[in-house]
Amino acid sequence: MNREILQFKTEFFKALAHPMRIRILELLSEGNKNVNELQAILGSEGSTVSQQLAILRSKNVVYGIKDGTSVIYSLRDPLIKDLLVVAKAIFDNHLVDTISLLEDMRNENTRKEG
Repeated sequence: MNREILQFKTEFFKALAHPMRIRILELLSEGNKNVNELQAILGSEGSTVSQQLAILRSKNVVYGIKDGTSVIYSLRDPLIKDLLVVAKAIFDNHLVDTISLLEDMRNENTRKEG
């Protein structure tokens, strides 16, 4: 695989490797928002939200357009929304497998005790 493409993929996934950045992307999947809106929803300081948005901007995951004194943030590519849906499905599948394993272990322990 082309080294530049591999590096791009690595940097892209690094940009997603933070809970607040994932949540910001989920919120932007619902529609464009400014820092104040994101801050209110996340219950976090504006500087923290701005810092995470700066990382997402530097990795070309989101972009901002100046609107008066605010900047309105958007997903750079609408496919990011699909990526988040697929990631959630993978996570949910993993949880189902984990729950099944735990239930099997509990049933095994119950049989041993009984």
